[in-house]
Amino acid sequence: QVQLAESGGGLVQAGGSLRLSCVASGRTFSTYTMAWFRRAPGKEREFVARISWGAGIAGMTYYANSVKGRFTISRDNAKNTAYLQMNSLVPDDTAVYYCAMGPLSTQMDYWGKGTLVTVSS
Repeated sequence: QVQLAESGGGLVQAGGSLRLSCVASGRTFSTYTMAWFRRAPGKEREFVARISWGAGIAGMTYYANSVKGRFTISRDNAKNTAYLQMNSLVPDDTAVYYCAMGPLSTQMDYWGKGTLVTVSS
């Protein structure tokens, strides 16, 4: 059974940084696309970033416009872990952040329970 466990959330002031981690178990992590999504209070879940794995596109990253230039997604296949480095945080980044994993960028089969990030002004 696949399990994803996020960590690293917390309270930070605007302009600060946090690094989220997502540890995967139960599958061959290196052959899956990893992604981060978030759900802000009262809003729909939205895509944040993803990192691919496939031949020729391994490690390719893609970001939502709202986080481009501030957030960086990465992965360590040896540790079955994906990361989301978040810099220059703003209050609008406040949300529960979810890690997801799937065989395709358009197919996320597995989800974590989320970690809360709160950015104070």
